[in-house]
Amino acid sequence: MRFGIFYEHQLPRPWGPNDEQQLINDALEQVELADRVGIDYVWEVEHHFLEEYSHSSAPEVFLAAASQRTKRIRLGHGIVQLPPGFNHPARVAERIAMLDLVSGGRVEFGTGESSSQMELGGLRVDREQKREQWEEALDAITRMFVEEPFAGYDGTYVKMPQRNVVPKPVQKPHPPLWVACSRRDTILLAGKKGIGALSFSFVEPEEAKEWVDGYYAALASEEASPAGFAVNPHVAVVLPFMCHEDEQTAIDRGIDGGHFFGYSLAHYYVFGRHVPGFTNVWNEFQEHRNEFGFAREIVTPTGEEEQLGVKLLQAGLGSLRGAVGTLNQIADLVERYEAAGVDTVIFVSQAGRNQHEHICESLELFGKEVLPRFAGEADKKDEERLARVADMSNRAMLRRQPARQADPTYLATPEGEPNAAPSTSAGVHTPTISELLQHKAQERFVHFLKGKNDQQLERIMGHKFMLSRIFRAMEKQFQPARAAGFEGVIQYVLTTSRGEFPWAIDVHDGKATVAPTRTSSPAVTLTLSVPTFARMLSGDVEPGRAWLEGQVQIDGDLPVAARLGDMFGRSRF
Repeated sequence: MRFGIFYEHQLPRPWGPNDEQQLINDALEQVELADRVGIDYVWEVEHHFLEEYSHSSAPEVFLAAASQRTKRIRLGHGIVQLPPGFNHPARVAERIAMLDLVSGGRVEFGTGESSSQMELGGLRVDREQKREQWEEALDAITRMFVEEPFAGYDGTYVKMPQRNVVPKPVQKPHPPLWVACSRRDTILLAGKKGIGALSFSFVEPEEAKEWVDGYYAALASEEASPAGFAVNPHVAVVLPFMCHEDEQTAIDRGIDGGHFFGYSLAHYYVFGRHVPGFTNVWNEFQEHRNEFGFAREIVTPTGEEEQLGVKLLQAGLGSLRGAVGTLNQIADLVERYEAAGVDTVIFVSQAGRNQHEHICESLELFGKEVLPRFAGEADKKDEERLARVADMSNRAMLRRQPARQADPTYLATPEGEPNAAPSTSAGVHTPTISELLQHKAQERFVHFLKGKNDQQLERIMGHKFMLSRIFRAMEKQFQPARAAGFEGVIQYVLTTSRGEFPWAIDVHDGKATVAPTRTSSPAVTLTLSVPTFARMLSGDVEPGRAWLEGQVQIDGDLPVAARLGDMFGRSRF
């Protein structure tokens, strides 16, 4: 088993004039300490505009500083946001290579695409296209590492003429590749692409085994075709962490930070309504934590016999504990992940208002008392794992298109060149007349609904004919690319004073099919009144607020419910 530490650089309000500088200095000291005690990785995210949750917009700068204060710890750039609106692929390749050079070949190249509206909207990255942009950018970047010169790229999202992208990384053919995973379908994607799975899904050890098995089955499948020019078969999980010899002390020092980590993540990705520069996430956490299952009293000392675990969704949204406990409890938790086939456990200590001194004390204690139980066998188990998957990795590599030879006659002069970067305007969709008319009809209907009382809205929409029109429109406006691989049934139960109207939306094979029925095993069920449904369609009621106020009951997969607006084009009906 390998171990890592992970940083979002969280900084809850209020902020003093030197707080950000102190935050970074403390984190660098923690990384130095982790290096000394034998931690294998430090991972640092790239996020933009996520106040309080993550003040880490330039991780390559932080990791470069960490590289000069450490000797052996691997530097996880995790993740780099690859859609070109965030980072031009050539700039990513240049930065990763330079970081690999200054660190002596210690970089781990984590990739991703982001899913928060604050980031996607702030940099105008299209949510529907971000997965395809990630795939295209990753292909281009890995070619920049190995092609000398880079033969150019004429894709849908990446367009670049022939250039020699320098410098080249120390590690050959390139640093190990990873992708951020929050769902099982992304774990399978990582396996098919032969890259490490960096899981932020907070799964229990026993559930993690299913994910690990699925990952290696995907790598062994005929569909596996590596994204890079080397396979990195590796599964890592991320957990909140704080250890102490006394369980209550560990909880007192670490649980608020772990809970804020979960709450603030959900604020930006699931339910939050954010006014940039004004919303105080820490205050909202303090006020609403109990409503989302982050009540402090849920987590109490249970004694050494009680196993630790994530316990996500145990009560409401949260009850996130992870590796917050005694040395023996944490060692037992690690053993369970090891038994499940997980290769690396990555700890989050710097969260919420967790104290620097407590984080350092926790790392030292873990390094002295727990890490030696696993470190002695780590190299041997790595060798065994790589030998076990060598055949499937080699078969997958045979499906990878090789590096290309550049055109030796390609000539760029001060006056120009034969194949300058192509226009990026291709692919812009121009609405048809029928689409424009349909949009106008929707706008008129939305305007008609506004300001109506419950009785009026029931009369307008509380019958099968109108609901059929609405759900058929949702069926047509389904956006498969925005479903992020989801397949399953979304059940609506719409209530009126006269009874219920159930509607099921079956999402499979890139299509949505609606029917006025109940299904036996939906992925998520939304129960709400017809007037509330009408006000959500018209924009009079914001869905997340309706849920918080109890107007909508959600049972099942909450992240799927949060993506419904994207999956159906944020359509009015």
